[in-house]
Amino acid sequence: MELRVLRYFLAVAREQNITAAAETLHVTQPTLSKQLMELEKELGRTLFIRGNRKIMLTEDGMFLRKRAQEITELVDKTEAAFTADSETIVGEIFIGSGETEAIRYIAKSLSRLQALHPGVTFNLYSGNGEDVSERLDKGLLDFGLFVGMTDLKKYDYLTLPYYHRWGLIMRKDDSLAKEESITPDMLPGLPLLCSRQALIQNELSGWLGIAFEELNIIGTYNLIYNAAVMVEEGLGYAVCIDKLANTSEESPLCFRPFEPAMKVDMFIAWKKYQIFSAAAKKLLEILQDELED
Repeated sequence: MELRVLRYFLAVAREQNITAAAETLHVTQPTLSKQLMELEKELGRTLFIRGNRKIMLTEDGMFLRKRAQEITELVDKTEAAFTADSETIVGEIFIGSGETEAIRYIAKSLSRLQALHPGVTFNLYSGNGEDVSERLDKGLLDFGLFVGMTDLKKYDYLTLPYYHRWGLIMRKDDSLAKEESITPDMLPGLPLLCSRQALIQNELSGWLGIAFEELNIIGTYNLIYNAAVMVEEGLGYAVCIDKLANTSEESPLCFRPFEPAMKVDMFIAWKKYQIFSAAAKKLLEILQDELED
């Protein structure tokens, strides 16, 4: 399986049309069609559902798209590291993060890095802790910013001087909004939206003193924005950390923290024995320097 053919496959998956993909790739339509048929023959799987005007991916095709994206991203990242001028710090840095205000620490360090080395660019990937950890393990990210509750045994990391508190997002006109905080006895029976991350669910069970399965979980989420919309529409309450959802004066939502406090620390992590590009190494040096000040 050639890298060139994987790029062809991704172009067709993106354009959903052979002719349009051929134009973006600057190859002829017959050449592209032949390459795709040979790829299907090599894998022994049907990758496309071919319609009159549109091409859709089969389940096998969707699996290959995910793997092909990871492979091409890793190759591009590796090539960029080798082609960078050793005398000048340039190149791309890949950073994954969950939703958190602590991304400001990364932003300040990146700003300082780019002032010193304008040739450095960065790519941000947003996802929950499990998503970021998976991409970090595969070498697709240089750094991951984790909102606590993550198994850090396989990583080296820096602890940020910042923490979040867990609590509930609710409507301001809800009866619980009159409370200053939410105690464990208030949660059973409430229709809850909760993060699908297993570690968070276990932590919540420990705080409550009951099994997670005993809660009335009506839905799960991986990022809070859409969950907050569900709460706004009256579907229930979202278990989340503070300072993420819009709870401004104009918003119909508010946040009430758990009591006793359920806090999570913030970490910037990278793979053990990671060999960094010059740009990523310099960013780490700046982060360490700023955290020591």
